[in-house]
Amino acid sequence: MTQTLFTPTALGNLQLKNRVVMAPLTRSRATGNVPNELMKKYYGLRADAGLIITEGTSPSPNGLGYARIPGLFSDEQVQGWKQVTDAVHANGGRIFVQLMHTGRVSHPANMAAGTRIVAPSALALAGDMWTDSSGMQPYPVPEEMSEADIDAAIAEYAHAAKLAIQAGFDGVELHGANGYLIDQFFNTATNQRTDRWGGSIENRIRFAVEVAKASVAAIGAERIGMRISPYGAFNGTAPDDEMDAMYLRLVEELNELGLVYIHIVDHSAMGAPEVSPALKANIRSAFKGRYILSGGYDAARANADLDADRGDLVAFGRPFISNPALVQKLQNGAAPTPPDFDTFYTPGEKGYTDY
Repeated sequence: MTQTLFTPTALGNLQLKNRVVMAPLTRSRATGNVPNELMKKYYGLRADAGLIITEGTSPSPNGLGYARIPGLFSDEQVQGWKQVTDAVHANGGRIFVQLMHTGRVSHPANMAAGTRIVAPSALALAGDMWTDSSGMQPYPVPEEMSEADIDAAIAEYAHAAKLAIQAGFDGVELHGANGYLIDQFFNTATNQRTDRWGGSIENRIRFAVEVAKASVAAIGAERIGMRISPYGAFNGTAPDDEMDAMYLRLVEELNELGLVYIHIVDHSAMGAPEVSPALKANIRSAFKGRYILSGGYDAARANADLDADRGDLVAFGRPFISNPALVQKLQNGAAPTPPDFDTFYTPGEKGYTDY
């Protein structure tokens, strides 16, 4: 069997020691929304990956929808992240921060005073979410974003991208997947606007394109990637008849900007709807940057897909939770330690840094 997964590769101006990517994983350890010593240890232990992409990190106080997720909009957060990036770099790794504005996937109990829950349309997500103060609570109806709100959110992403470089990150992944703010604009189930931000394909991709443009202007295209989830059904999203055409149009726009990678979410291995293989192949052939595969991979399948040129790098998610030395285990064919599902989102080191 070939071992392509473990060969070095370039990502923009960066050299990566292998093609293993640690996928973004929400772990809810950032007490007060500030990265800490515990997170420094967690990420530092996983620096054998060619590239680490952090958990979703909000570029705005309005985007901190979940309990204990980190932000990147204050000096304190920059300093907190700096200890994380220093630890990863000291261990020979590379790290991008994933910027995730939760949009309507939020609750006031998880947010500071004076913040607002905003989204493309005033449509509440069905169901409940965890809050530390009051347990499970129903999702509220978000405020529909005004033109000024949209401009402000775009500026927040660009500002967070600048702060990412100050914090020592090698780059930024814009989270355009899984039903968070950028994806809320893409998706007809969450975007019912009739202005220039909704309706047509051109209008629904506009927010993502403007966020990417502003971020590229802030720190350079070779430091910006985007994650997308075509055919996803997470957080109340749903596919529509124009989905393939929309993502191919988005890729054309991202090519114009010169983004360094596109990262496709395919959770069909975990029971989510399958991403159309034709769309994945078309995005692969259309996109000029690097292509990150994801979705229930083991080493054999990763090597097979890399050898077949279906992608350039492969992201592994849950196996990294309970296997800090995952790269070594993949390479040696050792069985991974199973994770403890009960501690995925709990505070403290149990199930986080004690494997």
